[in-house]
Amino acid sequence: MFLSVFDVFKPGLGPSSSHTMGPMTAAADFLDLLRRHKARAAAAALRVTLHGSLAFTGRGHATDRAVALGLLGFRPADIAIDDAERRLEALRAEKRLAPVDLPVLAFDPETAIVFDYGPPLPGHANGLVIAALDAAGAPLLSETFYSIGGGFVVTAAQRAADVPPPGTAADLRLWPYPFETSAAMLRMARDSGLSVAAMKRANELVGRSEAEVEAGLTRIWQAMNACVERGLSREGELPGGLRVKRRAKRIRDQLEREHGSNMAQPHVMTDWLSVYAMAVNEENAAGGAVVTAPTNGAAGVVPAVARYYLDHCIGADPARIPEFLLTAAAIGGLIKHNASISGAEAGCQGEVGSASAMAAAGLCAVLGGTPAQVENAAEIALEHHLGMTCDPVAGLVQVPCIERNGIGATKAVAAASLALRGDGSHFMPLDNCIAAMRQTGEEMSAKYKETSLGGLAVNLPEC
Repeated sequence: MFLSVFDVFKPGLGPSSSHTMGPMTAAADFLDLLRRHKARAAAAALRVTLHGSLAFTGRGHATDRAVALGLLGFRPADIAIDDAERRLEALRAEKRLAPVDLPVLAFDPETAIVFDYGPPLPGHANGLVIAALDAAGAPLLSETFYSIGGGFVVTAAQRAADVPPPGTAADLRLWPYPFETSAAMLRMARDSGLSVAAMKRANELVGRSEAEVEAGLTRIWQAMNACVERGLSREGELPGGLRVKRRAKRIRDQLEREHGSNMAQPHVMTDWLSVYAMAVNEENAAGGAVVTAPTNGAAGVVPAVARYYLDHCIGADPARIPEFLLTAAAIGGLIKHNASISGAEAGCQGEVGSASAMAAAGLCAVLGGTPAQVENAAEIALEHHLGMTCDPVAGLVQVPCIERNGIGATKAVAAASLALRGDGSHFMPLDNCIAAMRQTGEEMSAKYKETSLGGLAVNLPEC
């Protein structure tokens, strides 16, 4: 399998790649299916049923809003927020849709989106069923979608047949360096004399020009960095009812006042790391524009470590950010292929754990690490997230998610530093660590996998 850097890092909308971006994409895809259906002219209404984690934490993750936006024709990568809000308000008032090349369809977001709190669907913890109904309420067309993490969506048939999601390719003959495991990645690096990023770039150049790859990587970093800057400049409470206050700007202001004084502690660099990550995840929690890295819930780790490299590392070179991103994407692809990046499937080890491994690998690479050291850095970071649960309070991507990104970023830097102190040889291979994460996710109780039924989600302050 080959997963492009442009699918690992995708522009989107907060607060969740699996609960917001995925359902939005599924809804838009369903309209395309309906346009091709022979009885489309008889369609009179739509109904959407959310299952599993999409039901249990869907309101906190704005899944109902995302579905409505998808049925209005929006997709995560090109949504215009002001226009989207205006059309959402009109939909709530008029309770009908007028999709291009389809009849007018009755759809009241308050009643036509059903939260099913029963057992999840068999294919994945994040399932939704979308149906088109005729004037008598009988189903004309129904499709089951699974939002499998990182904004990726597959149908039930694709999931059962193990068809790779859109954006991936399974024909290994197409790629000059078709590594599916870290062992294969290291072997190919030794044989070719290339870095992980160079091999990843060569794969990207199948079907894309050098200029397209460079321009795409530039856009990714610009979007990530812009999200950091927005988060560092904004104040106020985050939506959702928990009354969580934004902190990134206040902390950044404190750090800037202390700069150059004797007030700063030696660990001040970890504060900068945390505040970069928190800035991104406060934007995500507010429903702002973010880049999946590899998910929305973990979107702060990779840009935080990249900013740390640029702002605080000796000899940092902005021209090496593409190398950082390519290396991180290579590790993200391995984890997604061999385990999961979905919090509903693997817990937060699959989200922040994966992001930390990706960021550690990227930082190690741009600080001069060998492929063996890069693999070691990713393994150290992932190993020390194993078993981490996904237990968001009130189903919102706020507590503990925002701070957790900061801690994931600090672990990434520590992992890269430890790996650079060695020669790349180590006891636990990354492949085995990824397998352990997959097994741990399979055995983890559903209470701790993005359902808000256990852990921090049910241990709330009484005041």
